[in-house]
Amino acid sequence: MLMQLSTTAKGNVMEIARARDPKPTLLTLDYSATHRDLVEKCKRGERQAQFELYRLFAKGMYNVCLRMLNNDQDAEDVLQNAFLDIFTKLDTFRYESSIGAWIKRIVVNNCINFLKRNRMAFEELSQQHQDVSAAEEDHASTPDGLSVEAVRHALMDLPDGYRVVFSLYALEGYDHQEIGEILNITEATSKSQYSRARKKMKEILQSRITF
Repeated sequence: MLMQLSTTAKGNVMEIARARDPKPTLLTLDYSATHRDLVEKCKRGERQAQFELYRLFAKGMYNVCLRMLNNDQDAEDVLQNAFLDIFTKLDTFRYESSIGAWIKRIVVNNCINFLKRNRMAFEELSQQHQDVSAAEEDHASTPDGLSVEAVRHALMDLPDGYRVVFSLYALEGYDHQEIGEILNITEATSKSQYSRARKKMKEILQSRITF
């Protein structure tokens, strides 16, 4: 209902603007303030608002967990722990980013901590990859004619370290400097791991092409 009302109101505003000025009117959106009312209600401990915030972001954040952890049950467990952190720390949210970006950072951190505790997933990232060769930087394309499902399965077959760096950079929108800070590795190492992950993905996908 809130989303419908917002969309209708925006449409009314645009119609009024067009009536007054034949030139298109560009609206500047403040994404950091998106869901502000809902967040403030959550901060006050209103249960219905907390359920709504969970409903809005749980599915997307579960997919983040699944891509990083490659296990349904682990993804579910980490998601629940992440939302406990989210509601516990919500008072610290100051609208310096969107609430979605803030939630995603907490979810990603929970995934990283889980992997470090249970699988020592980032041992391979401790290798010295300061000099990334031109060949490693080559963004080789994946084979044509592949389904989303095929790419998803190839991603799940990557080693943990490769998969996490690839997911953070290619799917979650973090840059290599941010990934380095999250994983406590150098930016060069992140770039190298991403490049190697792409090459490994291509090898996996090519091996599954049937002629």
